[in-house]
Amino acid sequence: MKMLVILGHPRQGSFNHAIAETAVTTLQKNGHEVIFHDLCAERFDPLLPYEEIPKNALLDPVVKKHCDEIAGADGIIIIHPNWWGQPPAVLKGWVDRVIRAGVAYGFVEGDSGEGVPVGLLKAKAALIFNTSDTAEEREMEVFKDPLEAIWKNCIFDLCGVKNIYRRMFSIIVTSTEEQRKAWLREVEDTVSKYFPASSID
Repeated sequence: MKMLVILGHPRQGSFNHAIAETAVTTLQKNGHEVIFHDLCAERFDPLLPYEEIPKNALLDPVVKKHCDEIAGADGIIIIHPNWWGQPPAVLKGWVDRVIRAGVAYGFVEGDSGEGVPVGLLKAKAALIFNTSDTAEEREMEVFKDPLEAIWKNCIFDLCGVKNIYRRMFSIIVTSTEEQRKAWLREVEDTVSKYFPASSID
């Protein structure tokens, strides 16, 4: 199966990078084709030009490539830190430019865009791995875990991906090497659970 892995973190060597590396390695070990993008390292431009908004707009070649990749993906993995209850700007911009009408969602015939979108993505599952320096109890009680709503309700469910798993690792700033190793083993196990070794015909 074809897997798309997207990383949004600016620092090389971060724990987010370790998660991404573990996910990619696990997918490859399981026999899947992997497309991996480190958005910051690739200097993906997050700014959505007005001219790019229409459904049939002429897209930048890089954006067109990303659109084709997510449309063809059998599985999607997103990795990023929790910044102010949101993805980093580079990843938010990737969503703005790539999760677009005609690629990830559409509308029924006769709908002018005011109705409920119809999901177009064919991915069987989407995994989201986040990191945070906020305790889980405070995240839930004070902030209500906005990333859950963003990725599950506002993006993937709307775009037709119903099998969604999200995991927040915290607290990163005080975590030990042993804890991080355990978390990476969890990432490996989760990726293998949702995207097991492909059968050989």
